[in-house]
Amino acid sequence: MTRLTRQLAQTCLVVSLGGSALVHAGYDQHARFNEFAAELEKEYHIPPAETKRWLSESKKLDSVLEAIARPAEKTLEWDGYQDIFLTQKRIEGGKAFMQQHAELLAVAEQKYGVPKEIISAIIGVETFYGSRQGNYRVLDSLATLAFDYPQRPIFWRELKAFFSLAKTEQLDPGTVKGSYAGAMGYGQFIPTSFLAYAVDGDGDGKRDLWSNPTDAINSVANYFSVHGWRAGEPVVQRARVSGQQYETAVNDSLKPKWTVAQLAAMGVSATEPASADAPASLVKLIGKQGAEFWLAQYNYYVITRYNHSRLYAMAVYQLSEALKQ
Repeated sequence: MTRLTRQLAQTCLVVSLGGSALVHAGYDQHARFNEFAAELEKEYHIPPAETKRWLSESKKLDSVLEAIARPAEKTLEWDGYQDIFLTQKRIEGGKAFMQQHAELLAVAEQKYGVPKEIISAIIGVETFYGSRQGNYRVLDSLATLAFDYPQRPIFWRELKAFFSLAKTEQLDPGTVKGSYAGAMGYGQFIPTSFLAYAVDGDGDGKRDLWSNPTDAINSVANYFSVHGWRAGEPVVQRARVSGQQYETAVNDSLKPKWTVAQLAAMGVSATEPASADAPASLVKLIGKQGAEFWLAQYNYYVITRYNHSRLYAMAVYQLSEALKQ
């Protein structure tokens, strides 16, 4: 048997025994596997052999790499973005969700100080009230992003956290479903957020954000509470602008750098009463009638801690207002 014939025979044997392994080798075969496994053991005390077993089941998903390159927040203006989330169907679904879970929402609002409409709007924007939690295996999506999307090292961290929460919550990593970016459950928590903010809302010893609305609702409320939600304070209001000085403050920072009074001195007028010393920022969005200006206060910034996007925060706010009616 010649050397070439022998190589071909070996190739055919591998294909016949497991075939696609040559094309879709698990990430346990990646050049950086040992580095990842060592970090996981050091940070979360998970043995490399267990890491290897889990990652041997993972698959690279090109669809994940394609999706991460075109998030809606970066490809749409407000005029198109709002059409995704401020639909009559989503509003009606939100009112039904609030009615179904009225007691849970009331308890969470009392405990965490976060309005039930905001909690519901987050879940409505993220997963249409739990009905669209994502069909990607989180193991595949996060492994793909961790090892094959080096522009965002955050996913390396998230994959480690995912294995930790799987261990802590006694989950099989290969069965957990979520979004293309590894977000999970009603509120689409990424793994580090799950570890830090998910709570056992009903005291059953588990943090189940996929099928337990009590845990999911309380976890979203806890997230906002920890990030500084100010109970009873406004979120955002329409503003009028004059002159040119205001332009230096337009979309300059997600976190408020100014006070209402300072922005007023720059030509920004509130359309509703606002405390002069309240922290605020000036948001400009391109709506269906052109440029819109909004005076955003601290709670608007808190919403952006969930998703670092002004469009996202506005969608959550406006959906929450619709759910009040």
